[in-house]
Amino acid sequence: MKNNELMEQAKKVYAENFPLETCFERAIFFSWHCDIRDCAYCFMSTQKVDDTKPKAVRSAESLLAELLICKKLGWDIGFISGGIGAFGKGAFSDLLKKMHELSGEKFWLNIGALNKETLKEYAPYTKGVVGSIETVNSKLHNNVCPSKPIEPYLEMFKEAEKLGLERAITIILGLGESEEDFDAFKNMITTYKISKVHLYGLNPQKGTVFETSKPPTEEYQAWWIAKARTTLPKLNIQCGIWEDRVDRISTLLEAGANSISKFPALKRFGTTFAKEIEKQAEKAGRKFNGTITQLPEIDWDAEINNLPFEDTFKLKIKDKLDKYLSRMKKNQNKE
Repeated sequence: MKNNELMEQAKKVYAENFPLETCFERAIFFSWHCDIRDCAYCFMSTQKVDDTKPKAVRSAESLLAELLICKKLGWDIGFISGGIGAFGKGAFSDLLKKMHELSGEKFWLNIGALNKETLKEYAPYTKGVVGSIETVNSKLHNNVCPSKPIEPYLEMFKEAEKLGLERAITIILGLGESEEDFDAFKNMITTYKISKVHLYGLNPQKGTVFETSKPPTEEYQAWWIAKARTTLPKLNIQCGIWEDRVDRISTLLEAGANSISKFPALKRFGTTFAKEIEKQAEKAGRKFNGTITQLPEIDWDAEINNLPFEDTFKLKIKDKLDKYLSRMKKNQNKE
């Protein structure tokens, strides 16, 4: 591992500021539609544009069933997200209200740069806002995200602070940035009082300019996490991994990450990949809160009956829930 001294320091700083625990954070995505569709790393940029077709938005019952599973299995909600422009006016507020009624929680929102009026509309159900910055290297950002400039997100952070909402950013490592960009990263965190950062690694998508690119190495992703931890001790750092990178989790946790995300936990629940994640947490000396390997004994029918919705809508949620649970049980039994 490059820079063992930095890693040791990061491990020490983490232990001084956080309990020796970790968890899986689930990002709940509500759509496969995006009005922008030109971020160079994103699979949506490869999709044919046909605005005559309905927007690809998930049903409320599907999202609520997923949220119920997250809540009962001890998964944190990283944020609620989807393509920009997927919802019409008022529809997203109604969805957030239902999600809040089900869970009793407020959520992080990662749905583009929101203006003051929209932030006020969503505020009753919102914990904080996430700016999908992706890279703090301004020249690189202009090339990679041509229709998603940074400045509107910075304005959103200012308005969010006035409303008492927390701020977070997402960063994708492997787009062409370097360690020299860390100072700009640190400056953004401190200037806008960012409390949380999602440090992902590039997942090359077929058909994009990054199709043949290599994901960032374990050492490189760990360096960014360790540097952030030692420089910004109180920062909440989430490490994004994919199923082909579960073997690096212990290193990323030892580098100072708080939590784990990006793993397709519903599809891969109970698989060897999921088991390896929990083993990696133990290897790093962390208690893994929740489970991604064993379904607990839960009276799901009772959970559905207790929801504060009309019976017809609860039946729709139950139908979606049963489908998710069936796949999860199948994986668990297969393993």
